[in-house]
Amino acid sequence: MLASKQVSFSLSPPMPPTATHLDTESATRLRAVIGRLSRQLRATPSGLDAALSPTRISLMLSIDRTGPVRLSELGESERINPTMLSRSVTQLVDAGLVARASDSGDRRAAWVSATEAGHELAERMRQERTAAVNAALAGLSGADRRTLEQAIPALEALALELTGRRP
Repeated sequence: MLASKQVSFSLSPPMPPTATHLDTESATRLRAVIGRLSRQLRATPSGLDAALSPTRISLMLSIDRTGPVRLSELGESERINPTMLSRSVTQLVDAGLVARASDSGDRRAAWVSATEAGHELAERMRQERTAAVNAALAGLSGADRRTLEQAIPALEALALELTGRRP
């Protein structure tokens, strides 16, 4: 079952480039390339070997990165509905990659954390993604590699802005 997302479109004319906006074509190209990069890096050999879906890969990496996290916080940060979250976390628990524990102060809440096997898998997946990026970068010119490296802080800031503006 796919999580539904509310999408709205504006029929207003394209925004001209300004000091705070890209032109519509450039903004569209940026969005599209970020999506392509994300899809290309999502699956890794280790993740596929572990039979993890893209959702479970994302959850596994997030759980490992943040340490013990409440299920509700994980669902909010990953933008996953509670039913999908519960099903996916149960599969990770059954695979021995994640441990789930009840919150001693609130019996309705639960915490999840990576097991040693989950941490090792997350590290392998990160290493495989980094290796894939480095292999692709090797095919670019030195000038393009430097441009991408210089763009990293701006892309990180863009990601924070998008996170803060989500409904």
